[in-house]
Amino acid sequence: MTSEPSWDFYRTLLAVLEHGSLSAAARDLGLTQPTVGRHIDALEQSVGAELFTRSQQGLLPTDAALVLKPYAETLASTAAALLRAATGSREKVSGTVRISASEVIGTEVLPPILAGLQAQYPELIVELSASDIVEDLLQREADIAVRMVAPAQEALLARHVGVISLGLFAHESYIERHGKPETIADLRRHKLIGFDRQTAYIRSMVKRYPMLDGISFSFRSDHSIVLHNALRSGIGISFYQIPLAKRDANLQRLLPEVEVTIDTWIVMHENLKTSPRCRVTFDALVTGLLDYAKGNDTPEGQ
Repeated sequence: MTSEPSWDFYRTLLAVLEHGSLSAAARDLGLTQPTVGRHIDALEQSVGAELFTRSQQGLLPTDAALVLKPYAETLASTAAALLRAATGSREKVSGTVRISASEVIGTEVLPPILAGLQAQYPELIVELSASDIVEDLLQREADIAVRMVAPAQEALLARHVGVISLGLFAHESYIERHGKPETIADLRRHKLIGFDRQTAYIRSMVKRYPMLDGISFSFRSDHSIVLHNALRSGIGISFYQIPLAKRDANLQRLLPEVEVTIDTWIVMHENLKTSPRCRVTFDALVTGLLDYAKGNDTPEGQ
């Protein structure tokens, strides 16, 4: 490397990697296409390697670009964390806090909790990443995370808020058409909804209930929300969080002896424990998810 590249060049690199063209990256960044091109040219000169090759499909990244990608992503995460820290004040609860949670928890459970939090602290800005991809708190990709596994890193503060129970459910329209299974073995003649790949949950269920091994799914997806909407549409039988099922009178519990539990943790980097915005958010998540895990969740619309 002949010189120190500007941090803006790495941001531009990520945009071109994502969009595959200079014009699309320029629109995303709010820059002109020639400016994006100059950024890439300058970065190539700094690292001494070509970063993209042209093809009919657009700009294809070279090995050098792929090597730089994770470092550029780390810079982007750090810059975002720096901005969140700069927006906060030590005297009051204000500024931005970024929360990471699974699709289901992020879309179904957290919004009412966060609504109450922001009503109490109107200057608090919340960024919620609802994804089953675990974001790295040590790299400051998020400030606080709701996780279903115990954290292993020592630099993280963690609070175990209990377990969330899942049971088998079906919409009443499905039961009207196909009836109820009376035993686990009966599930083989029913339409089941599930993930299109092996997950820790599936392996846990098969280990606990060996009869489930080999049962095929008639509807599969790799998105939790898609699976939940399939259940609500009457497509078939699926595992569903019991506290969530209480919100929908059309869902009926099946085979109550079959139950799976998942641990739930609230996790935060220890360096943020003195941050007012992170501390109140952490406490609100703990309180809200404790109630949810105990079945005291507030139904939607109330």
